[in-house]
Amino acid sequence: MPTTFTIATKPIDKPTIGVNGYDGFHPGKTTRLEKGSTREGFAGERTRPLESDILLEHDVELVMRDGAKLYCDIYRPADSDEKIPCLIMWSPYGKRYSSINMLPVTTWRCGIRSSDLSGWEKFEGLDPATWCPRGYAIASIDTRGAGNSDGSVQIMGQNMGEDGYDVVELLAKKDWCNGNIGMAGNSFLAISQWHIAAQQPPSLKAIAPWEGCGDLFREQFVRGGVFEISNMDLINKLIIKGNNGTEDFFEMYEREPLHSPYWADKRADMTKIKIPAYISGSDFSSIHTMGSIRGFWECQGPKWIRWSGIQEWHDLYCVKESTEELLEFFDHYLKGKENDFVAKTPKVRWALLQGGDRDAIENVEIPDFPLPNTDYRDHFLAADGKLAESAPSQASTVSYVSRGEGKGVVSFDIKFDKKTQLVGIPKAILHMSTDDHDDMNVYVTLKKLDKDGNTLMHQTVPRNRAWAPTQAKIEPKDRTSLLLHPGSLGVLRASHRHIDASKNVHPNWPWHPHTFEEKLKPGEIVRLEIGIWAMGWTFDEDEGLRVEIGGGHDMNHEIRHFSTKSVPEESLNKGVHKVHFGGEYDSKVILPFVNIL
Repeated sequence: MPTTFTIATKPIDKPTIGVNGYDGFHPGKTTRLEKGSTREGFAGERTRPLESDILLEHDVELVMRDGAKLYCDIYRPADSDEKIPCLIMWSPYGKRYSSINMLPVTTWRCGIRSSDLSGWEKFEGLDPATWCPRGYAIASIDTRGAGNSDGSVQIMGQNMGEDGYDVVELLAKKDWCNGNIGMAGNSFLAISQWHIAAQQPPSLKAIAPWEGCGDLFREQFVRGGVFEISNMDLINKLIIKGNNGTEDFFEMYEREPLHSPYWADKRADMTKIKIPAYISGSDFSSIHTMGSIRGFWECQGPKWIRWSGIQEWHDLYCVKESTEELLEFFDHYLKGKENDFVAKTPKVRWALLQGGDRDAIENVEIPDFPLPNTDYRDHFLAADGKLAESAPSQASTVSYVSRGEGKGVVSFDIKFDKKTQLVGIPKAILHMSTDDHDDMNVYVTLKKLDKDGNTLMHQTVPRNRAWAPTQAKIEPKDRTSLLLHPGSLGVLRASHRHIDASKNVHPNWPWHPHTFEEKLKPGEIVRLEIGIWAMGWTFDEDEGLRVEIGGGHDMNHEIRHFSTKSVPEESLNKGVHKVHFGGEYDSKVILPFVNIL
């Protein structure tokens, strides 16, 4: 069923030969990619050679239920009569827009080398050089409005899901296909899997969302009620090309700053997903963390979740074990192989971050997430910037300048007297006020401290691929949020503080409807429950944790944000924010203590 709301669009550049791998529009053309061939990679290097001959079908036409034509490139084994499954790579990023095109604009290229890639992979998608020799077809889709596909680009939602349904069923009927379709890929290619699988196309037999946001309002564009354009400005400028336009999220927020049918359409109903799902995620994605967790909670078929300590693109392309396990998953569900994937693969594995010059401890098997025996402990804000295990009897106030020059954060610390692990979903409860505005955007970050009280960040590229010998030697220009994770973050706009407890999916994850505002009166003290994204850290004796509270403008001054931002003026902070604690004000953080190492 078509959606009833009108979607604003903005112009994008048209496909241009030589840009983002585009080489023209060639319906009906086939190319044989020869075994041993390579492409130009980073800085004149060569990519990995192909293991076998691959047949590439260019711009294969797929006609949707409304008559719109979408085009895809299909890679499959050459000279084979075997009927094989097909894996769909779904995004508007361009059929030939590869990691070779994208990664040079990122920090350290995320530790990825030319020899890790063939250059034929759609950015964030599986590499045909790996999968075709193993008996799979890869379909790289130009979604509606992308490349030469008809229409304008729509990002997620029911209409896109219905296009996905149609594409799944059309590809399943190809004479080379065994009728079994899977979906895989990272970020956009993962989010789209939630929306398409929820439409329940009969031929879609398994999905593998590799870091996938589940709600564009709550997890990307209007997190906690605070608008940020996230990385869409960059994506629209550098990546998406088409003959019409793309969805304009800034304009849509201007029209609909509160939750509405438009934004509800951007939240996938994961309870409708009945097929097997192999889910990956991490603490440090700025968008995907809670979507990956909700997918694990709500999908109704067989499911696995593997939490990573490595940046998502690096994990996808450089970690041999990740690829081998994904191959076993699809072999079992798309080829019917009686391998031991189900028996040997733990349902839940987590990663514990250590920070500094130590890689994460990965593949820690746990019975569920969050752990059933998690010890959730209250730690109260107390005098002298401390966290206390009991509430202070004396009421106190600290303040920070919410925007501009001045003290932009207040912090509260605790030191652990023994080895400690915090794994799960934390929450902050803060009593706050301002005399200077009718609203507040409040940010809470949990940061690890070393034994001397210095903050420790997690480096997302593993040490063996680092471009600097230590974190201290990382150049200022490279200190970006893509590379360095300062700690888990919670965000809430005070006027969006209302909670519908009947929809809470976890006690520490409050459900804010975001359908109305409760503006503040000058000096009014309000109670804010702020859900903080999942964390998994391990602490040695005498290491500690810092809770930072601020207006967001300089909380992570050590790093630069990889994304660009556009924030409407009316959503910005003004003046001084006050934090009230002690006495009648139970301002605190709730931390998830576990014992798994």
